[in-house]
Amino acid sequence: MSTNPPTSPPKGVEPLAARAYELRASIRHHNERYYGNDEPEISDSAYDALVRELIEIETDHPELLTQDSPTQTPGAAAGQSPFSPVRHIQPMLSLDNAFDNDGIAAWVVRLEKLVDTPIAYVGEPKLDGLAISLLYENGRLVRCATRGDGETGEDVTQNVMTIADIPHVLTGEDIPTSMEVRGEAFMPLEVFEALRAERLARIDAGEKVSGPEFKNPRNTAAGSLRQLDSKVTASRRLSFYAYQIGAQEGGKEHKTHQALLDWLRGAGLPINPRIEPLKDLADIQRFCASVEEHRHDLGYEIDGAVIKVDDLAQRLEMGFTSRAPRWALAVKFAPEERHTKLIDIKVSIGRTGRVTPFAELEPVFVGGSTVAVATLHNEDDITRRDVRPGDTVIVRKAGDVIPEIVGAVLAERDPSSLPWSFPRLCPTCAAPLVRLEGEANTYCVNSECEAQRLQRIAHFASRGALDLEGLGEERVQWIIDAGLLKDVADIFTLTVNSLAQVTGPPKGKRKGIRIGEKAATKTMVSIDAAKQAPIARILTGLGIQHVGPTVAEALTRSIRDLDEIANASVDVLTEIDGVGPIIAESLVSYFSVDGNRDVLNRLRSAGVILRAPEEDQREVLPQTLEGVSVVVTGTIDGFSRESAEDAITSRGGKAVGSVSKKTSFVVVGENPGSKAAKAESLGVPILDGEGFVRLLEEGPGAFSADAE
Repeated sequence: MSTNPPTSPPKGVEPLAARAYELRASIRHHNERYYGNDEPEISDSAYDALVRELIEIETDHPELLTQDSPTQTPGAAAGQSPFSPVRHIQPMLSLDNAFDNDGIAAWVVRLEKLVDTPIAYVGEPKLDGLAISLLYENGRLVRCATRGDGETGEDVTQNVMTIADIPHVLTGEDIPTSMEVRGEAFMPLEVFEALRAERLARIDAGEKVSGPEFKNPRNTAAGSLRQLDSKVTASRRLSFYAYQIGAQEGGKEHKTHQALLDWLRGAGLPINPRIEPLKDLADIQRFCASVEEHRHDLGYEIDGAVIKVDDLAQRLEMGFTSRAPRWALAVKFAPEERHTKLIDIKVSIGRTGRVTPFAELEPVFVGGSTVAVATLHNEDDITRRDVRPGDTVIVRKAGDVIPEIVGAVLAERDPSSLPWSFPRLCPTCAAPLVRLEGEANTYCVNSECEAQRLQRIAHFASRGALDLEGLGEERVQWIIDAGLLKDVADIFTLTVNSLAQVTGPPKGKRKGIRIGEKAATKTMVSIDAAKQAPIARILTGLGIQHVGPTVAEALTRSIRDLDEIANASVDVLTEIDGVGPIIAESLVSYFSVDGNRDVLNRLRSAGVILRAPEEDQREVLPQTLEGVSVVVTGTIDGFSRESAEDAITSRGGKAVGSVSKKTSFVVVGENPGSKAAKAESLGVPILDGEGFVRLLEEGPGAFSADAE
């Protein structure tokens, strides 16, 4: 297994290598949106399809598998966070998925090959909430953390403490000295609908309402847990079900999952009453069908079922893959579908000029929320689906995220209806809309288009870029209408006084609202701070096609000056790990436009730092680990995970994430995962903390000498 993306793919698989790269970048982006920002952009099923395609490529072509591939890691890290990081004692792993009875049957067959004794199972609904870990010490709740990337989450102790379902002190006997309880925080549908109704009532009454729109229960629960004020979390009335334990010291050892759940229930923790024992494949399939049929009777959102092996000794025998336990399976349900009327098809203009058609629908409740708009992707998508204004259409929403139209109900179509025609002129600026040769997308060719301007500035100010307070899309439009913004550089010419005078248009019963001095001051503080922002965030904010946060980080690690990036050739850019020809050509094309160069110059003139600060001059350490690959698992006394990896790389070694035959050493600390067992099975040398220090100081030769 290679530890880095291959610089030149083997002959005959270049397109696959490019596709694998695209898939990894896309999956990382959507991981960040889902786990880091609680703002997913695609449905669960679409995300799962990306992962399945990448797994298939990497399985068929192992030479394309990279150590940092999302398929080799348990999850996605959150982005920048106001909460302290918490390292889980035992990782919170992902689950492998199945989507139908055949997938369930294949999983059961695989398990039966791993053990010699009959297998019993336990089934539970798969809640669509937020996985959290509760740490109890001597029966007292001392820390609560989000799942994060599976290894490290966010400390949300004060917020979780407000969830009434969660006991602060455990009751009963055999209480462990230390125990991680895993479970799902979620928002009951009744609570979610009440929150939405209250917010809408305040808006209708003409109140100024800020904060989230409460799009669906999952996002609302996640946002509620990440509040800076725990009183807000308490007001959201979240619930919790425990479903597993992680690390445990002391206390009773349980033989089965059901016995463990019974003990947790007796200790005061809430356990889902819908959990059932299952005896075989037919029972599993019956359970999944029943849960899916009654999913709306539960009072909370689910997106599938989870099946686990009941016998805990069998689980140990079955083990883990690099990202998931073999003994558990998430069975994803098919997206729900509803019929509604397609009122009209319109188009929106993005920051690059890309034209995206969308459908206006008669509101319909599907997938846990009311849908009134659905994306139609591009012209070919509309032609393929053959949907027309006036049609009755089939709408589905997988994972309560992105609504989509499956197709028209042809039996109900008006015989006089005509196919919808893609507009030839931009609805905002009346410039020609052009479909580039070989592309499915259509573009507005006028770079001065007001719609593009709005999206470019809003993107620059968004959370994924500069994260400027008070500059959401609606308010950016107000400021543009006031004549204060023409491009992103103009943001840094705003003042408290000019911003405070900006007034939005009337909306319904609400009169136009002036931004005011207080809000303007907060925004200007955020803008001033952004002048010192990491240059990767500035590069991301420019909205260059194919240049998202991951690519921007890769670019600015190698070239630490935005002017140098702007002047770099395609050949220079493609030398950077993670930057391919398409990205390089997009960068060169962007900076070849005089207007974009001018924006960069004006950002510099406004005091925005376009060069990364010089890195600390570190002591040059002896390269004792040159050519050596080291895996660290568990907690090493005196080292954090990051400092252990830094200690390896600063001495010329490679800090890798999973064990293979090519691994030189595995360092095992307290509470190691499955990597230690894998190292032992492969015959890879295993070191403890003291051995790790010796390896750093003396290199691998020290252990060769011991062997002699």
